[in-house]
Amino acid sequence: MSSSLQSSPASSSTSLNNVAKLDSHSTSDGGYNSDTSATSSDSISRARSRSPLQKRKAPPAPLETVPSNGYLSPPTPASVWRNFSRSPSPLGLIPIHRKFSSLIHRHEVPRKLLHVSIGFIVLHMYRTGYQPTTITPPLITALIPIASADLLRFYSPEFNNLYIRCLGALMRESEVAGWNGVVWYLVGTITVLTVFPKDIAVLSILLLSWCDTAASTVGRAWGRYTPRIRRGKSLAGSLASFVVGAVTAAVFFGVVVPGTQRWGDDPVNAVTWAGKLGVEGMQLEGGWALGLMSLVTGLIASASEAVDAFGLDDNVTIPVLSAVGVWGVMKLFG
Repeated sequence: MSSSLQSSPASSSTSLNNVAKLDSHSTSDGGYNSDTSATSSDSISRARSRSPLQKRKAPPAPLETVPSNGYLSPPTPASVWRNFSRSPSPLGLIPIHRKFSSLIHRHEVPRKLLHVSIGFIVLHMYRTGYQPTTITPPLITALIPIASADLLRFYSPEFNNLYIRCLGALMRESEVAGWNGVVWYLVGTITVLTVFPKDIAVLSILLLSWCDTAASTVGRAWGRYTPRIRRGKSLAGSLASFVVGAVTAAVFFGVVVPGTQRWGDDPVNAVTWAGKLGVEGMQLEGGWALGLMSLVTGLIASASEAVDAFGLDDNVTIPVLSAVGVWGVMKLFG
């Protein structure tokens, strides 16, 4: 606001400058302090009515400062923007986000392309006979150096600067001072592949890959027009997650699973879906059972994307909670 006042006409009075400063303070703090007297408020209102700045919106505060340690960081605490939304994170921490703010920061195109592509890779591996027991060891092997690099980032600003310059296009700025999402993605994937039957584990990874991306994309585009479910989660994003989850389950259980041959090294109960559901003494089979199971899976995916499970990252909660939900429904009604 100070820069705006400097550029204002010389005839602006000292009292007007004080009013503008108070207005700037109210913009950053969400309102005047409770101890402001009524007399001061009245005088401010009269001064505003004569002010040429009355209808002029205060310019935003600088997006970033450069501290002595060389980091780019926002001037406000992380908790301020986290209370509003986790995504998108504040612009200024990662240089490439500033250079390609629309492509990388706002829409997260490289990150989403990677997210979606993993689903197709997993689907291909399922159809070509890869087993969880052969996939989890390489994933654990990859997790060790990736997590170690994140730990090193926390203790070495120089390494962190190098890290975000190399991989900044795939990161959110909230991850500059926190764990990289790839770590949680691997943790969630390894968990479901180790604990759950093969088809449910694969489906949960597909839900993570595609439902989370759909919720983020739609939520950013239209979430402001719909009610907020919780911090960073809108009804629009949850509806997108539901639709994509239902379609994914319908295609997976209706086309992919029946069209994939059984392999000699398949684990026991590799295919949990039997094509039927028993609901209140009624046996549903064929398309009715598939349709109901798809809708239920969409609801499970949407709920797992929206819920805040002890503050855990979405890359863990979505696959684990989705696998628990789908497995539980099949156990109870399958």
